[in-house]
Amino acid sequence: MSISPKKYALIVAVLSSFLTPFVGSSINIALPSIGNEFAASAILLGWIPTAYLLALAVCLVPFGRIADIYGRKRIFTYGIIIFTISSFLATLSFSVDMLIIFRVLQGVGSAMIFGNLFAIVASIFPSGERGKALGITITGAFLGLFLGPVLGGFLTGYFGWRSIFLFNVPLGILTSIAVTRIEDEWIEARGQKFDLPGAIILGCSLITLMYGMSVLPETDGFYFVFAGLIGLIFFYFVENHMESPVLDVKVFSNWSFTLYNIAAFISYCSAAPIIFLLSLYLQYIKGLDPQWAGIVLSVQPVMMTIFSPLAGKLSDIIEPRKVAAMGMVFNTIGCALFAFLGAETGIFMIVIGLGLLGLGFALFSSPNTNAIMSIVESRLYGVASTTVTTMRVLGQMSGMGVVLLVLVLIMGSSTINPEDYSDFITSTTLSFVIFSVLSFIGVLASLAGGKRMKK
Repeated sequence: MSISPKKYALIVAVLSSFLTPFVGSSINIALPSIGNEFAASAILLGWIPTAYLLALAVCLVPFGRIADIYGRKRIFTYGIIIFTISSFLATLSFSVDMLIIFRVLQGVGSAMIFGNLFAIVASIFPSGERGKALGITITGAFLGLFLGPVLGGFLTGYFGWRSIFLFNVPLGILTSIAVTRIEDEWIEARGQKFDLPGAIILGCSLITLMYGMSVLPETDGFYFVFAGLIGLIFFYFVENHMESPVLDVKVFSNWSFTLYNIAAFISYCSAAPIIFLLSLYLQYIKGLDPQWAGIVLSVQPVMMTIFSPLAGKLSDIIEPRKVAAMGMVFNTIGCALFAFLGAETGIFMIVIGLGLLGLGFALFSSPNTNAIMSIVESRLYGVASTTVTTMRVLGQMSGMGVVLLVLVLIMGSSTINPEDYSDFITSTTLSFVIFSVLSFIGVLASLAGGKRMKK
């Protein structure tokens, strides 16, 4: 029985969207083992995930533009190959510095993948099927987030941390084979020049911004964040007058596109710190061991995995922005529920809150992406795809920056000891108050985007 090109496209989409979230979520479980083997400091270990995010953020837009000039499928395929090779090389690392270098290469490969993934799916599937296809694609990412801590802990415990990277190699090879079955190629800007100055300005601005977020709430962090934002504003004005820009910023004159991307930024900003905060809460305040804490926290990604394909299909029937707005409503309720966390809060209430957040993120993610891809011309699919992924990375960094700022303002630099539990709970509840307000703004942005589009 032959497999249609569309099914091959879905296989490629699910596998490629699974790989990077799996490594990202599983590597955190392995950091203590890596630190023990190489006698590395906590700061140096922190650069293992951070170096990947920096490389991903910096390379997303340039490789999206390069794909427009030389072909989306070609650059996507190169990205899978680079990610697979760097995963194998990471297993050979004999120092943390060497591992960080290979993580940077993984970030470059991921940028080539995710800068084109949604564009390829949107190009292959017509509008009536696009939401379902995007929902299935994003399910792969949620599945990676869910299996990362569970499977990563198992692999690290029985086979060592290198097995996490080795696990990606056969999946990468399988994805590389499957992508060859996609016959079409998309070259929207054939023969145009690549805007190197714009890519350099954007890269330096993002590095400065994300580095600043990573060292908040230190004073230098605020300076770097401010400088990064100024750099992005300068980039916007420069690119607005370029004949062949690295990023067609004129697309942001479409207010629907801008508002949907703001909603995406807010969603990922509030999503990133949830597992971090609740993992500490469950283990310190509730006294659960890491295994049981992981089981409780798995409720959220399980809900995402189950409902994301349904949400994508629903966005083909109902206006995507309405489905996305409903998802942000559930996010708002879930974050507001956790704003009342206390030492006596029952596990059942925590499970309900995680279930609401999982349902909310599932209802938001693929419909929001569907809405973004549906309001731009096909020649701008690459721009839209890179923009969505950039919003995800910046949102994740911003969310963690907010949490770290709140923790330091309330707790200072002290460790989490029994005498500091009340301050930690205060920090956690305040963080969720902030995220519930942001999520409500996300609801308004999603709905306002639809109104702008109608006008």
